[in-house]
Amino acid sequence: MTSHPVTHRVFGAGLIGGYVAGALLDRSQAVSVVARPHVRTKLEDGLLLTDLDGHRTRVPPPRFAAQIAPESEPRPDYLWLTVKCTGVAKAVPDLASHVGPGTTILCCQNGLGSETPVKAAFPGNIVLRGMVAFNVAELAPDHLHRGSGGSVIIEDHPAVADLAAAVSSGLRPVELSAEMDAVLWAKLQLNLINAINALSDVPVREMLGHRGYRQVYAACMRELLAVTAALGIALPRLTALPPRWIPRLLAQPDWLFTQIAKSMLEVDPTVRTSMWWDISQGKPTEIDYLNGEVVAAGRSMGAPTPVNERIVRLIKAAEASHASPALSPERLLEETGLG
Repeated sequence: MTSHPVTHRVFGAGLIGGYVAGALLDRSQAVSVVARPHVRTKLEDGLLLTDLDGHRTRVPPPRFAAQIAPESEPRPDYLWLTVKCTGVAKAVPDLASHVGPGTTILCCQNGLGSETPVKAAFPGNIVLRGMVAFNVAELAPDHLHRGSGGSVIIEDHPAVADLAAAVSSGLRPVELSAEMDAVLWAKLQLNLINAINALSDVPVREMLGHRGYRQVYAACMRELLAVTAALGIALPRLTALPPRWIPRLLAQPDWLFTQIAKSMLEVDPTVRTSMWWDISQGKPTEIDYLNGEVVAAGRSMGAPTPVNERIVRLIKAAEASHASPALSPERLLEETGLG
């Protein structure tokens, strides 16, 4: 008797979800996608995937699934939930029609705690956390580009024992981790750049060329490191440098930083973070799951986080105005109490 092919469904085909779906198709996986009408239009002729390492492939259009799946439709083996943290709770009612008794749910969001409503809604299913360490940009309606290094890390579990090898590729490396709490905190350390990029209103590479912006980034990191130390969490290395060395590197003068931090600057010159895109499009940001989590954990552990608190307030104000304040390095230092 032949077993049925493994099936995947990507729920929320934005930049990350679209790239995940495309990379699965590139590995000849059976993929269906739940996407909004305008995204369907972009994908109806297929998808071009590229990355900063020179990989390039065009995949056929995925099969599209309805927002509410009919009862007669088979449920997938793996459901990749790729909506933003802010959309997880809202997505849960619709997820119910896509989840069967044997569906493993992979929650791929930035920040911490976004999987909580999914676990509460589906106590009989395996719900695992995932972390996407790279940035994806839309270079054309049907062209998604991985503009930075990194892999997809999935919480280790017997249900995904064979998954990483089956779907990993140069376009999208996939690995498993048994220390997902630490991995997510380590990714959060790096993701603290999102808010600074949104407040600066310049591409990431240009932003990293200014010491003032890096000083704020480093200060946010130092607060996170104090919080994780209080929590007893040892952060894994996700970059060439150990987590505690990164703030020291960021604080160096511009001339020295550009010489010794070439890997940090190996991003496309046009790349901006998802938080910048959210503010520019008038959408709520993930600030509560990023800097806000540092602040909340700091309060619970008695670790001060004044810079992250000010960053949260600045992003909330930008959300309210639907525009980046375009703060210069000097102004951002002043606004965060570092100037």
